[in-house]
This record gives sequence, C-alpha cells and structure tokens, in this order.
Amino acid sequence: MAFDWLHIRTTFHGFLVTDPLLAITNPFAGIDHGVAVWFHAHLTSTFVSVLRAITEFGSSEWIAIVLSIAVLFFIFKRWWPTLVTLIVTVPGGMLLNEWIKLLVHRHRPFVDGWFVDWSGYSFASGHTIGATLLYGQLALFIVPVVKSRRGRVLIFSAATFVVALVGFSRIALGAHYLTDVLAGMLFGMIWLGLCLMASRALQRITLRPVIESVLPEANSELVPVPVPVDEAVVVSRESVI
Repeated sequence: MAFDWLHIRTTFHGFLVTDPLLAITNPFAGIDHGVAVWFHAHLTSTFVSVLRAITEFGSSEWIAIVLSIAVLFFIFKRWWPTLVTLIVTVPGGMLLNEWIKLLVHRHRPFVDGWFVDWSGYSFASGHTIGATLLYGQLALFIVPVVKSRRGRVLIFSAATFVVALVGFSRIALGAHYLTDVLAGMLFGMIWLGLCLMASRALQRITLRPVIESVLPEANSELVPVPVPVDEAVVVSRESVI
C-alpha cells in the first residue's frame, strides 16, 4: 500500500524545519496515489486542454478579476458591510490556505511532465478553496435577493457544480491529491461559515444604534392608562340592537 506523510513544519532557532515527530501518517495514502496514478496514465492532450480551461475558474488571476468587478460594484452601491465581508472572506481565506500549505509541507503528486507547470505545496488545494470561497460567497450574496425556492436551489447547485469541476480538474491534472481537494472544500466552507456568523453579528451591532435613533423617545402622555373594571362601560346586546 502506498505510504505518505503530512509533515508539520515548525520553527527552530529562527529556521523553518520539518519536525519528524509531528509528521502525521495519511490514512488515505492508497486512495490518493491510486487516483493520481490512474488519471496520470489516461491523460491526453485534448483532455489536458479541457482540464486547463476548467481549472482557470479557480485560478488566482480569475478570482482577482471577479473580485475587482464585485468591489467596484459594491463601492458604487455603497454597500460597505458587504464589501468588507467579501474582502475578508475570499482573499483572507486564500491567504490562510497558503499558511496551511507551508505548515503541512506536502509535495505534489507529480512535479515532472509535459503538462506540469505548477509550483508550491499540495495540501490544501488553493484553486479549490479559492473557488469555494468565491462562488460560495457570491451565492450567499445573491440568494437573499431571490424569492423563489427553486431559484435559490439553482444558485447553490451552480456554485457547488463549479467548485466540484475545479476540484476534479486539479486531481485529474496531477496538481493535487484527492484529499488536498476535499480539504480545500472543507476549509473553504468552514471559513465561509465563520465569516457569515461574524458579518451577521457585526450587522446586529451596527444596526442597533440606528434603530434606537429612529425610534421616538418615551413620553408619559403616550403611555396607556389602565381603566378599572368597575368603571368600564358595558354595552349590552339589547342596546346594540
């Protein structure tokens, strides 16, 4: 069975080193290597061209273009909380993933080949987590505007489909193992959830003073005075008739 290590990197006297004592055995090493070798053996030039086109939807260049358009739109609309949420969620999550790559220090499945043009470490997949954060966050922005349930389901399904395609392309190209892609999706969803909870908490904090400033001040003249039961006017059924 294939054997693999996920090395945790530590700092020792100012130098970044790999500590063998912190190395973690990968229980899915057999599946990881088996899937990588199978795709590597069945790749063709046409298939590689299609995979490269798909993987661009998770590239940093494409994400930067989409983010720039979204940022300009939010600035034009003056949606400042939404703008802050987008910037923290997508670029922040991608930077966090780069730190994880340096921490885990896992090498890629293949580093040589006629179609291999990547560098850096493998765990977790940067393209996958970038696609998860970008399309997931855009879906969270769009869904509240859509009124129909079918439309909301369609938006989430489309975002999930694009993320799955990007992850599949990274595995098939030999840029990442299966667990790298799954970890990218998992980390992306966790980061999305944390940013969503933080943004909602921030909205409640910022909206409370606004609501309090709009509400009228308490006035004793507006407070209803309770009427005793014996002083109440009782209207009989006969008087109504």
